[in-house]
Amino acid sequence: MGQRAALYCRVSTADQTCERQEVDLRAFAAKAGFEVVGVWKETASGAKDDRAQRKKVMALAQARDVDVVLVTELTRWGRSTIDLFHTLGELQAWGISLIAQTGLQFDLGTPQGKLIASLMSVLAEFERDLLRERVRSGIAAAQARGVRFGRQPGQRVKADRHQKRALELVAAGQSYREVALRLGISKNTVLDIVKRDRAKQAALTG
Repeated sequence: MGQRAALYCRVSTADQTCERQEVDLRAFAAKAGFEVVGVWKETASGAKDDRAQRKKVMALAQARDVDVVLVTELTRWGRSTIDLFHTLGELQAWGISLIAQTGLQFDLGTPQGKLIASLMSVLAEFERDLLRERVRSGIAAAQARGVRFGRQPGQRVKADRHQKRALELVAAGQSYREVALRLGISKNTVLDIVKRDRAKQAALTG
Protein backbone atom coordinates (compact mmCIF):
# COMPACT_ATOMS: atom_id res chain seq x y z
CA MET A 1 0.00 0.00 0.00
CA GLY A 2 1.37 3.42 -0.98
CA GLN A 3 1.48 6.59 1.05
CA ARG A 4 -1.88 8.07 2.00
CA ALA A 5 -2.66 11.24 0.08
CA ALA A 6 -5.16 14.03 0.61
CA LEU A 7 -6.11 15.83 -2.60
CA TYR A 8 -6.75 19.54 -2.18
CA CYS A 9 -8.47 21.44 -4.98
CA ARG A 10 -9.37 25.12 -5.02
CA VAL A 11 -11.02 27.51 -7.45
CA SER A 12 -11.49 31.22 -6.93
CA THR A 13 -15.09 31.81 -8.05
CA ALA A 14 -18.41 29.97 -7.98
CA ASP A 15 -18.58 29.75 -11.78
CA GLN A 16 -15.47 27.55 -11.76
CA THR A 17 -15.25 23.88 -10.74
CA CYS A 18 -12.59 21.67 -9.22
CA GLU A 19 -13.35 18.82 -11.62
CA ARG A 20 -10.25 19.27 -13.79
CA GLN A 21 -7.97 19.55 -10.77
CA GLU A 22 -9.43 16.41 -9.21
CA VAL A 23 -9.01 14.40 -12.43
CA ASP A 24 -5.41 15.54 -12.79
CA LEU A 25 -4.56 14.85 -9.15
CA ARG A 26 -6.14 11.40 -9.17
CA ALA A 27 -4.14 10.52 -12.27
CA PHE A 28 -0.97 11.86 -10.67
CA ALA A 29 -1.65 9.94 -7.45
CA ALA A 30 -2.26 6.69 -9.34
CA LYS A 31 0.94 7.09 -11.34
CA ALA A 32 2.98 7.87 -8.21
CA GLY A 33 1.45 5.02 -6.23
CA PHE A 34 -0.36 7.12 -3.64
CA GLU A 35 -3.49 5.88 -1.87
CA VAL A 36 -6.12 8.64 -2.12
CA VAL A 37 -7.96 8.96 1.20
CA GLY A 38 -10.18 11.84 0.11
CA VAL A 39 -10.67 14.96 -1.97
CA TRP A 40 -11.22 18.36 -0.38
CA LYS A 41 -12.66 21.04 -2.66
CA GLU A 42 -12.77 24.74 -1.94
CA THR A 43 -14.21 27.81 -3.61
CA ALA A 44 -12.32 30.77 -2.22
CA SER A 45 -10.06 33.53 -3.43
CA GLY A 46 -6.34 33.09 -2.97
CA ALA A 47 -6.24 35.87 -0.37
CA LYS A 48 -9.09 34.54 1.77
CA ASP A 49 -8.06 33.58 5.29
CA ASP A 50 -10.95 31.32 6.23
CA ARG A 51 -10.63 28.17 4.14
CA ALA A 52 -12.66 25.48 5.87
CA GLN A 53 -11.54 22.63 3.60
CA ARG A 54 -7.86 23.44 3.90
CA LYS A 55 -8.26 23.52 7.67
CA LYS A 56 -9.70 19.99 7.49
CA VAL A 57 -6.70 18.82 5.49
CA MET A 58 -4.35 20.43 8.01
CA ALA A 59 -6.22 18.68 10.84
CA LEU A 60 -5.78 15.33 9.07
CA ALA A 61 -2.09 16.06 8.63
CA GLN A 62 -1.68 16.97 12.29
CA ALA A 63 -3.44 13.73 13.28
CA ARG A 64 -1.05 11.82 10.95
CA ASP A 65 -4.05 10.44 9.05
CA VAL A 66 -2.33 11.30 5.75
CA ASP A 67 1.27 11.17 4.59
CA VAL A 68 1.19 13.72 1.78
CA VAL A 69 -1.00 16.54 0.50
CA LEU A 70 -1.33 16.81 -3.28
CA VAL A 71 -2.14 20.04 -5.14
CA THR A 72 -2.08 20.88 -8.84
CA GLU A 73 0.11 23.91 -8.19
CA LEU A 74 1.43 25.79 -5.19
CA THR A 75 -0.92 28.76 -5.67
CA ARG A 76 -3.87 26.45 -5.01
CA TRP A 77 -2.58 25.92 -1.46
CA GLY A 78 -0.87 29.07 -0.18
CA ARG A 79 -2.60 32.44 -0.17
CA SER A 80 0.73 34.28 0.23
CA THR A 81 4.43 33.57 0.61
CA ILE A 82 4.15 34.08 4.36
CA ASP A 83 1.16 31.75 4.62
CA LEU A 84 2.86 29.12 2.47
CA PHE A 85 6.03 29.27 4.54
CA HIS A 86 4.12 28.89 7.80
CA THR A 87 1.92 26.01 6.63
CA LEU A 88 4.90 24.18 5.15
CA GLY A 89 6.62 24.54 8.51
CA GLU A 90 3.61 23.03 10.26
CA LEU A 91 3.41 20.15 7.79
CA GLN A 92 7.13 19.51 8.21
CA ALA A 93 6.73 19.39 12.00
CA TRP A 94 4.08 16.70 11.52
CA GLY A 95 6.18 14.77 9.00
CA ILE A 96 3.84 15.54 6.08
CA SER A 97 4.92 16.59 2.57
CA LEU A 98 3.14 18.96 0.21
CA ILE A 99 3.56 17.78 -3.38
CA ALA A 100 2.55 19.67 -6.51
CA GLN A 101 1.37 17.92 -9.66
CA THR A 102 4.54 19.10 -11.38
CA GLY A 103 6.41 16.63 -9.18
CA LEU A 104 8.00 19.27 -6.94
CA GLN A 105 8.02 18.05 -3.37
CA PHE A 106 7.91 20.81 -0.80
CA ASP A 107 9.40 18.88 2.08
CA LEU A 108 11.58 20.95 4.40
CA GLY A 109 13.45 17.81 5.36
CA THR A 110 15.01 17.40 1.90
CA PRO A 111 17.86 19.44 0.35
CA GLN A 112 15.44 20.71 -2.31
CA GLY A 113 12.92 21.63 0.36
CA LYS A 114 15.52 23.46 2.44
CA LEU A 115 16.56 25.50 -0.60
CA ILE A 116 12.95 26.39 -1.35
CA ALA A 117 12.39 27.25 2.33
CA SER A 118 15.38 29.60 2.31
CA LEU A 119 14.11 31.37 -0.79
CA MET A 120 10.60 31.55 0.63
CA SER A 121 11.91 32.97 3.90
CA VAL A 122 13.55 35.83 2.01
CA LEU A 123 10.39 36.39 -0.03
CA ALA A 124 8.23 36.27 3.10
CA GLU A 125 10.35 38.93 4.79
CA PHE A 126 10.16 41.05 1.64
CA GLU A 127 6.38 40.60 1.62
CA ARG A 128 6.15 41.64 5.28
CA ASP A 129 8.23 44.75 4.54
CA LEU A 130 5.93 45.66 1.66
CA LEU A 131 2.88 45.16 3.87
CA ARG A 132 4.32 47.34 6.64
CA GLU A 133 5.16 50.03 4.09
CA ARG A 134 1.62 49.92 2.67
CA VAL A 135 0.17 50.20 6.18
CA ARG A 136 2.40 53.16 7.02
CA SER A 137 1.55 54.86 3.73
CA GLY A 138 -2.16 54.24 4.28
CA ILE A 139 -2.06 55.69 7.79
CA ALA A 140 -0.10 58.73 6.62
CA ALA A 141 -2.58 59.34 3.80
CA ALA A 142 -5.55 58.98 6.16
CA GLN A 143 -4.00 61.32 8.71
CA ALA A 144 -3.43 63.86 5.94
CA ARG A 145 -7.19 63.70 5.31
CA GLY A 146 -7.85 64.39 8.98
CA VAL A 147 -8.62 60.83 10.08
CA ARG A 148 -7.67 60.12 13.70
CA PHE A 149 -6.60 56.70 14.97
CA GLY A 150 -6.91 55.17 18.42
CA ARG A 151 -8.62 56.61 21.47
CA GLN A 152 -8.88 60.37 21.31
CA PRO A 153 -8.06 62.70 24.22
CA GLY A 154 -10.96 62.78 26.65
CA GLN A 155 -12.40 59.44 25.56
CA ARG A 156 -13.00 56.96 28.38
CA VAL A 157 -14.79 54.05 26.76
CA LYS A 158 -15.02 51.75 29.78
CA ALA A 159 -15.74 54.58 32.22
CA ASP A 160 -18.49 55.98 30.02
CA ARG A 161 -20.11 52.56 29.67
CA HIS A 162 -20.31 52.01 33.45
CA GLN A 163 -20.76 55.61 34.58
CA LYS A 164 -24.48 55.56 35.38
CA ARG A 165 -24.43 52.30 37.33
CA ALA A 166 -21.21 53.18 39.16
CA LEU A 167 -22.66 56.49 40.37
CA GLU A 168 -25.83 54.74 41.51
CA LEU A 169 -23.85 52.20 43.55
CA VAL A 170 -21.61 54.89 45.07
CA ALA A 171 -24.70 56.92 45.97
CA ALA A 172 -26.13 53.79 47.60
CA GLY A 173 -23.14 53.73 49.94
CA GLN A 174 -20.91 51.12 48.35
CA SER A 175 -17.16 51.67 48.47
CA TYR A 176 -15.12 52.29 45.35
CA ARG A 177 -13.56 48.84 45.73
CA GLU A 178 -16.96 47.15 46.00
CA VAL A 179 -18.25 49.01 42.95
CA ALA A 180 -15.15 48.08 40.98
CA LEU A 181 -15.51 44.39 41.83
CA ARG A 182 -19.21 44.39 41.02
CA LEU A 183 -18.79 46.05 37.62
CA GLY A 184 -15.54 44.35 36.67
CA ILE A 185 -13.57 47.58 36.38
CA SER A 186 -10.63 49.02 38.29
CA LYS A 187 -10.93 51.09 41.45
CA ASN A 188 -9.20 53.95 39.62
CA THR A 189 -11.88 53.87 36.92
CA VAL A 190 -14.58 54.23 39.58
CA LEU A 191 -12.64 57.09 41.16
CA ASP A 192 -12.32 58.76 37.76
CA ILE A 193 -16.08 58.44 37.15
CA VAL A 194 -16.88 60.02 40.51
CA LYS A 195 -14.34 62.84 40.08
CA ARG A 196 -15.67 63.72 36.64
CA ASP A 197 -19.26 63.68 37.90
CA ARG A 198 -18.41 65.93 40.84
CA ALA A 199 -16.55 68.33 38.55
CA LYS A 200 -19.56 68.42 36.25
CA GLN A 201 -21.94 69.09 39.13
CA ALA A 202 -19.66 71.82 40.48
CA ALA A 203 -19.56 73.50 37.08
CA LEU A 204 -23.35 73.43 36.84
CA THR A 205 -23.88 74.89 40.31
CA GLY A 206 -20.94 77.28 40.21
